[in-house]
Parts: sequence; C-alpha cells; structure tokens
Amino acid sequence: MGSVSSSAANPEYQEGKHTDMNRKEPKPGDLIEIFRVGYKHWAIYIGSGFMVHFVVNGLGSSSSCSLPAPGEMGVVMKEKLEDVVGGDRWRINNYLDKKYKPQQIYAIVKQAVGFIGTRLPYNLVSSNCEHFATDLRYGKSTSLQVVKAGAGIGGTVAGLVLFTGSLLGILLNRR
Repeated sequence: MGSVSSSAANPEYQEGKHTDMNRKEPKPGDLIEIFRVGYKHWAIYIGSGFMVHFVVNGLGSSSSCSLPAPGEMGVVMKEKLEDVVGGDRWRINNYLDKKYKPQQIYAIVKQAVGFIGTRLPYNLVSSNCEHFATDLRYGKSTSLQVVKAGAGIGGTVAGLVLFTGSLLGILLNRR
C-alpha cells in the first residue's frame, strides 16, 4: 500500500494550512476530489501544497467554463492546492484503496511530476481528470462519476422505454 508519512514526521506539512472539509491533511499520492458545480474535479497531491491535475478548457480551475469539445486536448498541470480549489469544498478521497492496491508513493509522485506540461487527448467518458488521477494512484484508469452518470442515464432511458411501452400497451388495448 505504499509508505505513509505522518504530518509530524514530515516538515512539509504545516498544521492547518492545507486541510480538507474533514480537517485532514493530504499526503503525497492522495487523490483530491474537488466539488465543482455540476461535476467533481480530481487531482493527485504531490506535497508541499502542490497537486498535479489534468485540465481542459479551464475545467480544473475554480473559474467556470464550457464543456470540452470532442477530440479536444487537455494539459497536465502542477498548481497550488488552494489556487485550484478556490472557494470550493474538497476532500481526500482514496476511494479505491480497498479494491486496488495503491502504487508506491514515490512512484505516484514521480509519474505525476513526469506528466507536467504534457498535452493528452481529453474525453469526458474515457479520459478525464478522474481517470488520470486514479491511473496514477492505482495503475487503473477509473471514473466513478462517469459510471454513476451512465447508470443514471441508462436508468432514465430504461424508465422512459418502460413508460412508453406501458402507455402504448394501454392505448392499444382500448381499441
């Protein structure tokens, strides 16, 4: 599961300076989940108040923006945690730790830093900021918000099909 350093043993942590909505301080390699209006932005914390994240068309920053166009390129950036978070809520969310073994912390950070400045294809469904961050931490590209959105859309479509079929059946039986 990688080594875990405590804030007391690591001088880069200044108590209270970078705490999430649960009053926890991130450690290098942690997944950072930022709650934006309408979506969640994801990043990897690399230490000293910095994180690495995959952005397109301003979607990672605290400013608002439009949805990316199909085939649009994104860029991997290193920025201060507080600059990216802005006034939004955020938390440490290593939600797949029970399902997948995280890579070693030094490997996560080294790989994240190696991507800084790299332009990559962005796809909301298969290659977004959450896919990027989970791939760095676990070696598995996953986006739970895409899975949940797909289930929601699938459920809505299935519901509409059932409703339409039921309504059509009632109308045909009346004849």
